[in-house]
Formats: sequence, C-alpha cells, structure tokens
Amino acid sequence: MSEKTTHFGYEDVAVGEKAQRVRGVFDSVVDKYDLMNDLMSMGVHRLWKKFAIEMSGASEGQEILDLAGGTGDLSLQFAKIVGPKGRVVLSDINESMLLNGRNRLINEGVLGNVEYVQINAEQIPFPENSFDCITISFGLRNVTDKDKALRSIYKALKPGGRLLILEFSKPTDQKLKSVYDFYSFNILPFIGKVVANDESSYKYLAESIRMHPDQDTLREMMDEAGFDRTEYFNMTGGVVALHRGFKHGSKK
Repeated sequence: MSEKTTHFGYEDVAVGEKAQRVRGVFDSVVDKYDLMNDLMSMGVHRLWKKFAIEMSGASEGQEILDLAGGTGDLSLQFAKIVGPKGRVVLSDINESMLLNGRNRLINEGVLGNVEYVQINAEQIPFPENSFDCITISFGLRNVTDKDKALRSIYKALKPGGRLLILEFSKPTDQKLKSVYDFYSFNILPFIGKVVANDESSYKYLAESIRMHPDQDTLREMMDEAGFDRTEYFNMTGGVVALHRGFKHGSKK
C-alpha cells in the first residue's frame, strides 16, 4: 500500500514529511521573519492582526492560546489585555520561532502571565475546556491535517469560547487576483532572495496560500468540527480573511 500524501506548496509529499519540511522553511526565515512581514504586506499585516484582536472578545482574566504564534505579535497584545490574573500561551510547532517569540516578549517586559509551549495544533496538550479563546494566525495553511486541528481546538476551548483564524485567502475581485498572483510569484520570491537570502521559502509561501481552502470551504470545515455561529470577514479584498466560530455552550 502506498503511503498517504499531502501537499507542500504545489509538491506532493508523504504525510509524515510535511511538518519537517515546514519546519525547515521557518528555521530558514526566522531571523528575518518580522522584517519580511512588514515588507511583504507594506505593514498592513499589523492592521489585520489588530482587527483579529478586536474580534477576539479577549478581556481581563481570560485564558488564551495563541497557536502558530511565531514571534508573538498577538500574544504581546493579549498579555496586556488579560492582565496578571489571565494567562496567555504562546505556542508554535517550530522551536526556533517559539524562542524568537519568547525573547521578544521578554525584551518587551512581558513576564508572569505568558507561557511558552511547543505545540502541534493537531494534538493540543491541554485538558478539554481550558481556554476562552484560541487564535491561529497565518499558520493553519501549514498544518498537515486541518480537520484534525480544528477538532483539537474545539476540545480545548471552554463552552462559549471562540476560535479566530487569521489566514491568507482568495481575492474576491478578478483584477485584484491577477495583480496579487503576479506579486506572489514574481515579486515576493525576489524580495525573499534579496532580504532573507531565501527565494524558495517564499515561493513555498505563495504556493501554500493557493492550496489553502477558500473562505466558504474553511467555514464549512469549522462547521463540521462542531463550531457554532461561524462567520468570516474579508480584508484587503479577500487577500486575507478572519474566520470566527464559537464552541457550543454558554458565553462566559
């Protein structure tokens, strides 16, 4: 029997190989990750993340899990919101990204209410009903089994808790799509080559975005995982979308 495969960008790879390949990508770009985010989005990623935080409903004393949290953009803001009585778990499957995020938050003076845990989103190592909110920002497209990850997230949420998925998606306008495709496959790898000395990782980024489910498909996947009141919000013409869903039960 042949081994099951999945996609790594446009390439078919063995299911067990994808996580290692993704790890290699982020090990390669970690030192230039924040700079490249600013250059690639012309700083707009900060507005996307600001909107995600506003839509999260996070408040003082709550417990929040930031999956694929990378260099800690969201965790930094959540730590300020939940305060000393709350808890934020900054997590990433990639050790080098997690260490980068940990160092950044410590340098920002964030102490006491943030934990750092290396986590595979498909197997969240916390008891059921642990978190008021779980976010995954620009990370779901790199997960091998997205349905399994959504079910794992659902279990870890408290009743009434919410999931926020911030991710590249599908432009809603054909003209914008044409410009975006040209930028993604021509300009983006060039910037990666010049700034991060890594053209191939940013070629993978462009490909992985195209292989990610579109807005409606991802919403359906959330429904199938058990989420209630699922919805999405397009930003920058659908280049990025924020999906939100709630776990059944009373809102806290």
